[in-house]
Amino acid sequence: MRAAVLKEHSEVFAEGLPRRYPNLPLKEEPLDLEDLPTPEVGPNQVLIRVKACGVCYTDIDIIEGRVECSLPLVLGHQIVGRVEEVGFETKGRVKVGDRVGVAWIGWSCGTCRFCRSGLENLCSEFKGTGCHINGGYAEYTTAYEDFTYLIPSEGGLEDYEIAPLLCAGAVGYRALKLADVRDGFRLGLFGFGASAHIITQVVRKLYPSVEIYVFSRSEEHRDLARKLGAEWAGHPQENPPKKLDRAIDFTPVGEMVSRALELLERGGKLVINVIRKQTPTNLDYVKHLWMEREVKSVANVTRKDVKELLSIALKNNVKPEVKTFKLEEVNKALKLVKGAKIRGSAVLLI
Repeated sequence: MRAAVLKEHSEVFAEGLPRRYPNLPLKEEPLDLEDLPTPEVGPNQVLIRVKACGVCYTDIDIIEGRVECSLPLVLGHQIVGRVEEVGFETKGRVKVGDRVGVAWIGWSCGTCRFCRSGLENLCSEFKGTGCHINGGYAEYTTAYEDFTYLIPSEGGLEDYEIAPLLCAGAVGYRALKLADVRDGFRLGLFGFGASAHIITQVVRKLYPSVEIYVFSRSEEHRDLARKLGAEWAGHPQENPPKKLDRAIDFTPVGEMVSRALELLERGGKLVINVIRKQTPTNLDYVKHLWMEREVKSVANVTRKDVKELLSIALKNNVKPEVKTFKLEEVNKALKLVKGAKIRGSAVLLI
């Protein structure tokens, strides 16, 4: 099978961006296209013929060494495909021919106190798809049956539209839940990439009276935010019409945390929806945290998050805006994602 393989950490080149990691080699093409054996199905696993796989900023974090994973590695954790084979000890939940999705959560132990309490995303044995387990930048992949999601073929969304929902959508939805958003609140979204443009649509469906304020450096992204229903969209240094009750930070830069907190109303809450920040976060207690402002991070997702988001999207026709690429164009897609040059989500068609 054809697969895109990460063999060593490097810095992905993106035109116009400063180098943040000069200790890493600069590579125009950090992933190598190779012919690999089709993976064998293990106990409790299924073999999936990959049809589409989303390109996520977490893949940039993995390539550049901020997220520690096993190398060599096939990246990709927003996978949609068809089941080709089921292994022994599976439960019959999925069968050959089913359309399924695979998300970032590839496996958790199921027995620790976090797993038992519904917080499997915090399991110390957590395994990420496309990190600890080979992912979907390939023609075939394997996944644990209990960590796959049945997707109806008649749901109205194409494979490439489903793919971004499995991480960008699901983790954004988890951030939305952690933010405790309610009708009538003012919600600020900092950064407007794959995750935020999906969550804007979800908010419009679930909380119609919420006012959405979007902060982005990209005029194209601000235009998309307005198109999807944001009441206001401006540059991060612009002040919104009113203070924010809730905020979600989707950006990789640390200074956006302090900026979001400056704009929070008393008693407001900020949720940070990234795995790693690339620059320091400096906070002043009185300016940013006093008056009962709260800060919370998002770590991974649970299967419940993914299932709920898929259900909401399919019922409410939440459609990601997608730019598609061939597997052979994966390095081009990664550079565009790093440079924030994608309107919506980037997806590989396998």
